Amino acid sequence: MTAVKICGLSTPETVDACVAAGAAYVGFVFYPPSPRSVSPEIAQTLARRLPTGVRSVGLMVTPSDDELRDIVATVPLDVIQLHGNETPERVREIRNTVSMPVMKAVRIADSDDVDSAMAYVGVCDMLLFDARAPDNVVALPGGNGLTFDWSLIKGRQWPLPWLLSGGLTPETVAEAISATGAPGVDVSSGVEDRPGVKSVEKIEKFIQNAADASLSPQPATPETSS
Repeated sequence: MTAVKICGLSTPETVDACVAAGAAYVGFVFYPPSPRSVSPEIAQTLARRLPTGVRSVGLMVTPSDDELRDIVATVPLDVIQLHGNETPERVREIRNTVSMPVMKAVRIADSDDVDSAMAYVGVCDMLLFDARAPDNVVALPGGNGLTFDWSLIKGRQWPLPWLLSGGLTPETVAEAISATGAPGVDVSSGVEDRPGVKSVEKIEKFIQNAADASLSPQPATPETSS
């Protein structure tokens, strides 16, 4: 079954919808420039609604040690997601600081970006492949509704869990899973009515479509005649 992560939540209703629909991860954004950012106090209240088995993820962008400690001390998180320009060395430091699993987002535009992800193997616990915005586009570190060429990661084997992100919607998630074989998918803007405002209906549809795609048989590889 493909694991689903819904990121950028800010209300009890949408958190409860994620849980009821079967999300594996629920993400809270701690990055003030984002319309999805929440305070540690709000995230604390929301994270406490999660039952055992649904993991809370704290998204941060190039956080300082003080920021990390303050958030981890306030919010009952299960995973830290790093969505900035953290080097492998910095990821290792953060992992040691928080003493919990760390997910590193890698922004993808070409094959070199995919290859660069290997530098994080061994220093993080999970990878997340997101779309890299073009240089001439002003964009947030994530949640921009942009996709990348999924063929860049098709067939690649990784020695740790990974999630596919970047412009996914309820309408495209099944195709994305089929095209990449992703063991997990992540969505934020694709289940919103407007930036920062999640839709319960879109959350439910996204998770259902991901589940249906997970259960669908993959097309058979044609046999080569002798």
